[in-house]
This record gives sequence, structure tokens and C-alpha cells, in this order.
Amino acid sequence: LISSATNTLRMETEILEKKLQDAQIKLAEKDEDKEKEIQSLKRLITELEFQLTMEKSNNESFLDNMRKEIQHKSDELEKLTQERTQLIHNLSQVQEENTLLQETVRRECEERYELTAALTQAREQVLELKKLSGNFP
Repeated sequence: LISSATNTLRMETEILEKKLQDAQIKLAEKDEDKEKEIQSLKRLITELEFQLTMEKSNNESFLDNMRKEIQHKSDELEKLTQERTQLIHNLSQVQEENTLLQETVRRECEERYELTAALTQAREQVLELKKLSGNFP
């Protein structure tokens, strides 16, 4: 009876040891699968961090370029505004000069008309004198 019970306990122990080995093998396989998954996730995190760094770098580069472009356009606008102001000033001066020249031409035309009228009157007086002097010896 003791021998039979010992054999039964040995068989149960062997079965339990076999189950323990199987469980340890499965656990080791699961650990290995988890380790592979962890390594895969670490690689993915590294790749995503690299992509994020590249995106940040590209965005910063883009922003720098946009800031430079805005500064360039701002400088260009300032220059064009100054040129416009200068052109408006020049136009104003030219308009004043044109007005002055028009006034001068008007006055000279009036003087010329007056001189022509005076010359015509003087000619008439000379002709009158000639006629009168022709009648008197």
C-alpha cells in the first residue's frame, strides 16, 4: 500500500513537474514574445521621435524662411512707400511749376497782345502823320 501510494505520488509529482516545465516553457515563450514586442515598440518610438524631430526642424526652417520673407517684403514695402512719397512730392512740385509757367505764359500773351495793340496804334499814328505831313510842304 505504501509502495503503491509512493508510486502514485511519484507519478503525480512527475505529472506536476511536466506541467511545471510546460508552464515555464510557455512563460519563457511569452516573455520572449513580450521582449520582442517591447523591442519593436522601442524601435517604433525611436522612429516616431526621429520623425517628430525632423518635422520640428522642417517647421522651424519653414518659419525662419517665412520670417525672412516677411522682413524682405516689409523692407520692400517701406522702400516703395518712400518712393511713392517722393513721387507725390515731385508731382506736387511739377504741378506748381506748371501752374507758374502757365501764369507766366498768360502774362506774356497779355503783354504781347498789349504790345501788338500799341504797335498797331503807333503804325496808325505814323501813317496818320505821314498823311498829314504829305499834305503840308
